[in-house]
Amino acid sequence: MKVAFISGTSIVHSTLFASWEVASLRTAYGVVTYKRQGEFILINRHGYGFPLPPHAINYRANIRALADLGYTDVVSFNSVGSLRADVPPGSLISCSDYVNIQSPPQTFFDEELRGGAPGIANNLVPQIVAGLAPAHVVRMGLTYVQMRGPRFETRAEIAIIRHWGDVVGMTAAHEADLCSEIGLRYNSLGIVDNYANGLEGAAIDFTVFKDLVRQNQQTVNGVFQRLLELLR
Repeated sequence: MKVAFISGTSIVHSTLFASWEVASLRTAYGVVTYKRQGEFILINRHGYGFPLPPHAINYRANIRALADLGYTDVVSFNSVGSLRADVPPGSLISCSDYVNIQSPPQTFFDEELRGGAPGIANNLVPQIVAGLAPAHVVRMGLTYVQMRGPRFETRAEIAIIRHWGDVVGMTAAHEADLCSEIGLRYNSLGIVDNYANGLEGAAIDFTVFKDLVRQNQQTVNGVFQRLLELLR
């Protein structure tokens, strides 16, 4: 199956893709570096050099590259913070909708309003969730709240957005918007690396966050290994 993966924080330390071919493509929005193995390609949304923070990611170039390379099915893996006590760190999740009313828009259509209705297709998610079970259980149908970043949210902000959705992040809504505009099918997967600031007594900063990501690395590796088997 011809599938494009987008990931970031969760694959920085993974060795699963070390042997994949590295290639680059120049798009109308900039050069994108990606990895390839057979019919699979992988884009690290933060880049393969010094990791770009969320606000500096070239989202348009990344999504345009997938379309230019002939991909229509996209599986995105995101690191998220939980807005719910019953979705603890280590949980695997899939979002079916999102809120993005704070971040600057990302669009291919600067001069006119075009593109499909925004949303998350999740056309591959039922197959993925069934194939990951029983080793990995995925919480489905969650709502992703995108915040501006690059800083983490204040406790007051978390108190507000807990009423908007289930998990919080800084990247997925931009990718889903752009995929919808040009007809790519966006599939949402992710892992909860932390409770959001103030939730369950959590205090989050980037040092703590990196430690939590490392704790989940074995789970992420196992999920990606199984994904590559399922989608061949």
